[in-house]
Amino acid sequence: MGERSPPPAGRRTRLVSSLVLGQRACEVALDPERGALEWTEQPQPRGGRESCAVPISEIIAVEETEIDKKQCNSGKWQKMAKPHAFTASRPKHLLVYINPYGGKKQGEKIYEQKVAPLFSLASISTDVIVTERANHARDNLLEVNLEKYDGVVCVGGDGMFNEVMHGLIGRTQKDSGIDQNNPKAPLVQCNIRIGIIPAGSTDCVCYSTVGINDPVTSALHIIVGDTQPLDVSSVHHHDTLLKYFVSLLGYGFYGDILKDSEGKRWMGPVRYDLSGFKTFLSHHYYEGTISLLPASHAVGSPRDKKHCRSGCHICKQSKQRLEIEQKKNGGEIKGDDEGEWKVIRGKFLAINIANISCACPRSPKGLAPAAHLADGSSDLILVRKCSRFNFLRYLIRHTNRDDQFDFSFVEVYRIKKFQFTSKHLEDGDCDAKKMQKNRFGHFCRDHPACCCIPPSSTWNCDGETLDCSTIEVTVHCQLMKLFARGIERNSTLEAVQRQLC
Repeated sequence: MGERSPPPAGRRTRLVSSLVLGQRACEVALDPERGALEWTEQPQPRGGRESCAVPISEIIAVEETEIDKKQCNSGKWQKMAKPHAFTASRPKHLLVYINPYGGKKQGEKIYEQKVAPLFSLASISTDVIVTERANHARDNLLEVNLEKYDGVVCVGGDGMFNEVMHGLIGRTQKDSGIDQNNPKAPLVQCNIRIGIIPAGSTDCVCYSTVGINDPVTSALHIIVGDTQPLDVSSVHHHDTLLKYFVSLLGYGFYGDILKDSEGKRWMGPVRYDLSGFKTFLSHHYYEGTISLLPASHAVGSPRDKKHCRSGCHICKQSKQRLEIEQKKNGGEIKGDDEGEWKVIRGKFLAINIANISCACPRSPKGLAPAAHLADGSSDLILVRKCSRFNFLRYLIRHTNRDDQFDFSFVEVYRIKKFQFTSKHLEDGDCDAKKMQKNRFGHFCRDHPACCCIPPSSTWNCDGETLDCSTIEVTVHCQLMKLFARGIERNSTLEAVQRQLC
């Protein structure tokens, strides 16, 4: 029988009822003041009571069952007429884009069988668009009326998320009158959240922000209205915007893998393994000049082993600093050029910039284990020219407990701005077509008789190729928001990482 405890003045009513849960008699309390549903097992003959609680914000639906119809009474709790009464941040209307071709081509099936029923159960209405071509979602977001939506959901891999991200950022800057081609332009934050339903080859962004690439888990984060800010970096070539990225910008090894795999799309995800093996054997290095602006505001370092987790205090500090800056500048996020630039020259097997850890099932620690989701900085990883054996040792350390940065040929920096110029461009020696012909197969790079032109690599920008080797990168603090809460402690990824540490 339900009963009400008389509330003190100004407090909402606390509801208490005796129910049977899993064949056990329990006292169940709905406490709006604490925002929790609690149940306590009734005292057993030998004493002792077990109590559990769950936040109201994480309750999606309640199913009523009857153990004995004869004992049924009319005092049962009824389903709430307003499912969003306790959770103002929950979405009510979502725009959903499905990539039917990504990964194993299971996007539509995953959404219809695993996600759509949950959205329906949570009283969330959706407008679903199945994409028919590359950049379909991006182009649509530049024109669609976004005011009627509480969020945008992408079903697919990192490429699909990339499309949606570019569409939302582009739309926000367009509506705000911001010139995206200006590298120093203060970008405006996107207020609409993005939800990621993983259905791709690697699902790196989802894995690094949720801790697992599971469609149901991601759907639940969307339903309960979780919010996770995310840093985004822009890539410019002179005064032209090339791309935005949130996970990896790689030159050399990862750029060559992507470039070689482009002609093998018919092979599916296995193409990356083949191209990776081929690129490893080629062992190309690239010469150039790097200029970096250290992130003086950032707390910690790329090697401190302090992983970004749900409720991360470092990201919270960045949010507070950002809010103060926005108040000062009327809502704009202005670029920060303060600090002394550092210049590095050399020959590199790989130049990687990681906004997030870039964790995935194959590399649970990721390329940058201590990178944060929303601290306004990126981790720059430089792998200088070394032997194939040493480079293999470096790659293997991404899969075990050893420190992948503990090599004399590896350097890592926490940065907020970055510039790169290839050596052949500095010398005015730029015949791109000729260099592409000599891309693979040279194992005599240092032999005096070999007259090979020093090649230029391709930038791998979140899985998209950028052919301009000279670039400028700027980190934009918390430019986007996801339906996520960061990696929770004791999550699947957390457990795997503990085994590796």
